[in-house]
Amino acid sequence: QVQLVESGGGLVQAGSSLRLSCAASGRTCSSCAMAWFRQAPGKEREFVAAMRYSTGSTYYADSVKGRFTISRDNTKNTVSLQMNSLKPEDTAVYYCAAGTIRTTAWGSSSLIPVGNYDYWGQGTQVTVSS
Repeated sequence: QVQLVESGGGLVQAGSSLRLSCAASGRTCSSCAMAWFRQAPGKEREFVAAMRYSTGSTYYADSVKGRFTISRDNTKNTVSLQMNSLKPEDTAVYYCAAGTIRTTAWGSSSLIPVGNYDYWGQGTQVTVSS
């Protein structure tokens, strides 16, 4: 029902910035949450940030809070992730995801699990050199 395409990844030095974009198409819904996950080599997929697309409510992983910002563009039907002060440990494939999250369940227990998201993009590589 929903197709997601990420873009904006690349190779940067520590301390620099990147902005990732996720373009959504298909049967999107107002109750869907949009999120960013990342997966480093040999590690499990990790939650980064999420936004309730209809309201703009956000939630961030502790590891990126204060450095990353998730935002939306309703006209373009996209969600972006502005990544500042990048660290080598931010190196990973970044995935855009979408899922239905209940309003009352907007928190870590509902947003962090990978299994709570139904749609995924193909990923975009972010590499941060030391």
